[in-house]
Amino acid sequence: MNLLIWLVVGGVIGWIASMIMRTDAQQGMLLNVVVGIVGAMLGGWLISPLLGVGTINQSNFSIGSMVVSLVGAVILLAVVNLFRRGSVR
Repeated sequence: MNLLIWLVVGGVIGWIASMIMRTDAQQGMLLNVVVGIVGAMLGGWLISPLLGVGTINQSNFSIGSMVVSLVGAVILLAVVNLFRRGSVR
């Protein structure tokens, strides 16, 4: 059951991040899930030690973990856009 919740929450976080970065038209549902989960890993690596909050990858479903995962997903999309287009947006 945790895996299903992890995939759904990762998909929602990836979708919200793609809406923020205006890449939603280029991504499908599967890529939104990947962006959400990989972004949560990135947020856990960069932001969690600073704030002391876990991520959705650590089975910690709180508002703080959602925000850390969302920020990580936005950072991931910004880096991908930087290499693909030469600009963050």
